[in-house]
Amino acid sequence: MATSPILRPSPGTLRRRPAGAKQTSLTLFPPAARHGNCESPSGASAPPPVPDRRTKPATELVGIARLAASSPRAEAKRGTEYFLLPVKSILNECHSERVPFRWTVNPYRGCEYGCRYCYARYTHGYMELEASDFESKIYVKKDAGPLAERDLGHEKIWGEHIAIGSATDPYQPAEREFGATRAILEKMAEREGLSVSITTKSDQVVRDIDLLQRISARSSLTVNLSITTLRTHLARLLEPRAPRPDLRLAAVRRLREAGISAGVFAMPIVPWLTDREEDLDALALGAKDANAEWLGARVLYLMPDSRNTFMAFLQAKFPRLVARYREWYGRNADAPENYRKEMAARIEILRRKYALGSRPETPAARSWHSPQMQLALNKGEQECRT
Repeated sequence: MATSPILRPSPGTLRRRPAGAKQTSLTLFPPAARHGNCESPSGASAPPPVPDRRTKPATELVGIARLAASSPRAEAKRGTEYFLLPVKSILNECHSERVPFRWTVNPYRGCEYGCRYCYARYTHGYMELEASDFESKIYVKKDAGPLAERDLGHEKIWGEHIAIGSATDPYQPAEREFGATRAILEKMAEREGLSVSITTKSDQVVRDIDLLQRISARSSLTVNLSITTLRTHLARLLEPRAPRPDLRLAAVRRLREAGISAGVFAMPIVPWLTDREEDLDALALGAKDANAEWLGARVLYLMPDSRNTFMAFLQAKFPRLVARYREWYGRNADAPENYRKEMAARIEILRRKYALGSRPETPAARSWHSPQMQLALNKGEQECRT
């Protein structure tokens, strides 16, 4: 595992949510998965123009773009470059009322899986990189463990939900090399009273079953395996480097056997490719057989950078669908409302058929004790025994 010197950031001020923004309950249909990872420098829902960094001096770059430009390359393999990105915090605070949670964790920027439809491609624009660099230039957040330890100790996160993998996969291939996700989970395992969810396309999540059991024993924890289709060839076309669908279902089964709450995300449902009744039925049955507790679903949402990449993919592999997608997604990021309602109804029928939930059942909240309070309690107990 690659290591780096500990980055010692100056203490950052964590901002409170603006007045009027309401905390919503955790849902399996998060608008956050449509609109971003709350790491952008503004609340804009669309990416800013992306200048060519090769023609812009590094001294003119600001914010995350300047940090990215100065990030040392750690290594390169499989045609992918990895960079160590210094950050001030591991936890990202969301202020948008569109998202059902306040805090997100994305240990990596960029994702090697290269899913053709990935909504998060626009986030590379904030580093003044091309959307096409999203799967070939991966930025590893430095000192993930120490920063997570500091962030988790801040009172503003107490009682709030933390979503890991809201934009990029926490168990993408980079995790084998750098272990940023495990470093964060190790710090979470030392706490109690957290509310945490993990979303991934990787069966590598079972590597951390020991940590997940420790977290689950003291906090609320759910794991979501994202599976778009059980057709292996189609999955390989849509998600070139992601693990096979059967491996993901096997991961759900192992998590459940280990006593960890886990379910399946059929996200996204891709019109005319993964939406056939028999395909969705097979996926729901696979989830049931893996002992999944829920089946979440969401129809494809295409932001501009994602739309450009996806349309080029369709032109190369499914040219007969190009005209249909231009009609539906040419001016809108969402599919037509009647289609979304049709898919929601189809998924609900499958949930009832296979006795699957629509969302994780959040356990009763455990009381949170700050580290300082726990030390005081422990000291008091010792004094009472003497």
